[in-house]
This record gives sequence, C-alpha cells and structure tokens, in this order.
Amino acid sequence: MPSELRVGLIDSGCSPAQAAMLLDARRFWLADGVLQEGAVLPDALGHGSAVLERFRSEAGAMPLLLAQVFEGQWSTSALQVAAALLWLVEEGASVINLSLGLHQDRPVLRQACAEAQAAGVLLCASSPARGEPVYPASYPGVIRVTGDARCAPGQWSWLGTAQADFGAYVGTTGAAGASLACGAFSGRLAALLRNRPGADHLALIHWLKQHAAFTGPERKGQADG
Repeated sequence: MPSELRVGLIDSGCSPAQAAMLLDARRFWLADGVLQEGAVLPDALGHGSAVLERFRSEAGAMPLLLAQVFEGQWSTSALQVAAALLWLVEEGASVINLSLGLHQDRPVLRQACAEAQAAGVLLCASSPARGEPVYPASYPGVIRVTGDARCAPGQWSWLGTAQADFGAYVGTTGAAGASLACGAFSGRLAALLRNRPGADHLALIHWLKQHAAFTGPERKGQADG
C-alpha cells in the first residue's frame, strides 16, 4: 500500500475541474449483465461533484481516487459497487466514501466490504435518518453517517442510533443530506488520519466520539413529527 494517504470515493463522477485533482478514476458499468470497466464519463447527476466538494471542504487537498458507478440515472448494482471497492483497495485507498445505499443485502457487496476492511481500509457509508436499513452502511464495521442539522461546517455528532453512528453538516440544501454529510465526515476522518498516520482505527473512532459537537440524536420539532 502506498505510503501517502489516499482516499477513494464511489459515486456518479466529478466535474472537469475536480478531475484534474484526481490520481486516477475508473467507471464500472453493466452491459447485458456483464461487468465492464473503463474511462469515466462527465458527472451527469452532479451528486459525486457535490460530495467531492464537501469532502475537500473538510479534508483539504489530498490524493483522491474516484470510482464511477452511477451515470445518467439514480441506480447502480451491488456488483458495480463491489468492483469499485476492490479497485480502490488495490489502488491503496485508506478511507473510502460511499455516499450511496442499496436496499438489498448482496453477498458480493458484503464480501467486498469485508475484504476492504481486512486490508485495513476505513469505510464510510451514508444512511438515512429514518426508514429501512441500506447497504453497505448496515454491514458490520462500516461507519454509518447521516445528516445532522445541528452541525456546522467542521462539526460532527456522535449519534449511536439504530440508523447511524455519526452525523455531520448537511448544508443549506435539503437534497442528498446523508450523502453530503457522509462526504463531510469522510473528509474529517481522512484529515485526522493524515495527522495521525498509523493510528489504530478504534482509537480514531473513540477520538471522534469524544470530540463530537453533539452527543445523541437530534430532537425533531413538532413540525417534523
């Protein structure tokens, strides 16, 4: 694994300006049910660009790898995400951000997450504040992140709920709150790991719990039910 800290993002792509900052990028798609990989396409959804921007706002400049698994629509497969994960592990990513959630538990994705964790990679995945569990956030050892309206830029919360471990800054837009929060938290985690190379993962999580701006779930007002 490279000596420098590398971070991987699995998403819909990035903007042309962001692409210039990447170490490498690869697209994973299915053609007649067969996995394909090749050059990335422009970010047609804008999701990955927004997540990447939120990540960089917390982490600053950092070697980045991008795996594109969404294209022109809001759907992907466990096989694509699993292939993206394994590619990022091979490329030396220490932290991988997955601002996505699949509704079905698939063995191929579960196994890829387990292999990444066995290689020492920290996985951060978005999880909705309420509703049914999603994957890979619900797999053991994956750091589950959701949006927390209490958090300002640079802040995070320790939630410890059935839905999420941590909350983070969402921003002014209500769209893709958990996705952007996951990007922000991954950025904060990566910055912490950069300053503490070789730190034990459990110790890092403990530090993040102890230094959270808020502890416990956000209490919704009456207007939110």
